This record gives sequence, C-alpha cells and structure tokens, in this order.
Amino acid sequence: MERDKLYSFLFILPSLILVLVFVYFFNLWTGFISLTDWSDIFTSYNLVGLKNYIELFQNLRFQISMRNTFIFTLLFLASSLVIGFLLAILLDQKIRGENVFRNIYLFPMAISFVVTGVVWRWILNPGTINNPVGLNQLLDKIGLSFLKSGWYTDPKIGIKAVVIAAVWQMSGYVMAMYLAGIRGIPNELFEAAQVDGANMRQVYWYIVLPLLRPITWGAVIILGHISLKIFDLVVAMTGAGAGFSCDVPALFMYDTTFRGNHFAEGAGIAIILLLMIGVLIIPYLRYSLKSEVKR
Repeated sequence: MERDKLYSFLFILPSLILVLVFVYFFNLWTGFISLTDWSDIFTSYNLVGLKNYIELFQNLRFQISMRNTFIFTLLFLASSLVIGFLLAILLDQKIRGENVFRNIYLFPMAISFVVTGVVWRWILNPGTINNPVGLNQLLDKIGLSFLKSGWYTDPKIGIKAVVIAAVWQMSGYVMAMYLAGIRGIPNELFEAAQVDGANMRQVYWYIVLPLLRPITWGAVIILGHISLKIFDLVVAMTGAGAGFSCDVPALFMYDTTFRGNHFAEGAGIAIILLLMIGVLIIPYLRYSLKSEVKR
C-alpha cells in the first residue's frame, strides 16, 4: 500500500512541479513586480507599495476598460444563456435534421476567437454612407436601412458589437450543456406535470430550469471567466476602438507592458484580473465542494 502511494506521488510529481513553478510562483512574482517601480526596459525592484494600484484606478483608460468589461460580461452572459437555453428547447423537440442543426450551432466552437474577430470585423464593417458593406449593405438591400449603424466604429455601441461576435461563438456551447441536462431529466416528470395541468411553458419554468441550476452555474463560471480575460477577440475585431469604447483590461495590460514598457503597472493590471476571476470562481468551488461533502 505504501509503495502504491509512493508510485502515485512520483507519477504526479512532474505535473505538480510544473504547476507550482509556472502558475503559483509566477503569480507571486507578478504580484511582487506590481509593488515595484519597474517602468522602463531597465529592471528595477524598488518597492513602492500600492502606488501602482492607486494610479491605475485613477487612470481614465483603466476606468473605461473596467466599465466595458462589466457591460460585456453582463450582456454576454445573459444573451448566451437565454439563446443557448432556447436552442436546447428547440432541439429537444426531436425535430427533423436535429443532428444537422446541432452541428451548425456547435460549429463556432471549432474556431478560435481570432478567426471569429476577423470574420465579424468584415460583417460589421459599416462602410460609408453611399457605399455600405457587410451587414449594413444587407439591411439596405432588404429595406431596413433605418437599422444601419456604425457598429464597432460608433463609440456609443463599441463593446456591444463585440458581444454579438462572442455570443455567436459561445451560445452553441451553452446549448449543448443545456441539451444534455434536459435529456437527462426523466420523462416521468414531464408527464406528471402535464397530468397536473401544467403547460409546456410552466414545465420548463418551474421544473426544467430549477433542475438545470447546476448547469447554469457551470455555464456562468465558464463564460464569466472568458469574458473577464477576453483579449484575442477584441484585438482581432476592433482593437481599443474609438475613444477606447472597445478597450478591455487585458488589452490595456498588453499595451502598458509590451508597448509602453511599464512592467510594474502591467503586472498590477494582471493581478487585478486575477482577483476578479478569483471572486467569480472561488465561491463556486466552495459551493461545489460543500455539495460533494453532503453527498
């Protein structure tokens, strides 16, 4: 028995060392750098305390990027969950060609956010007033020209245009999660509810949705994690945008660190992102752990 434990430990030891070095050590190192005055290409480890964090929260671009992240996260989560759930209900009706539709909805998951960003940059390119292109051209052709917009070039829309691309890519994934959950609910529950006089809307609202709560929380955690650290989609699609209307903390961190050589300030942004993700994930992990213990 002791030998088996030793072999098991030796088996996971390389992975454990890699995790300790490349995750925990470098997280601590980033935290240390954020407390220094390293602001150019020459290394400096002089401690300045929380000065970098105070200056960050006074930085207008950082404030805008945080506001954009809040808007993006809220719209992205709500839209992906609603669309994914509705698509799951649709496919659960045993419609003809279900496999085809399921593959179509899941297809965006097979491509990267970079490809998605490039494609939607073309689609939402507004063109000019006299020569609209992309979606604006389509709206013009079908007589809905009043819906034309500047999309990501319009500071009033900005990050909301990025939400459209992100929802297109991830709603199919949410659909797959919900569909698996719905298919796992016994048919007897549906039949019993209908015998009691409940219509399908009431069945899904009062029975299906409560039973799918763990899946919903799982989707919220996964999508929330993606939204808080979104970078590649924004870079490929819009960049910081007009008036930083599409800016996000990860992009600001990249510009600050690798273009401005303000390494301490960039490390501070990274730590703030880490804390934001931790605030989202840690409560869920604690909830999951308590649920496992109760079982």
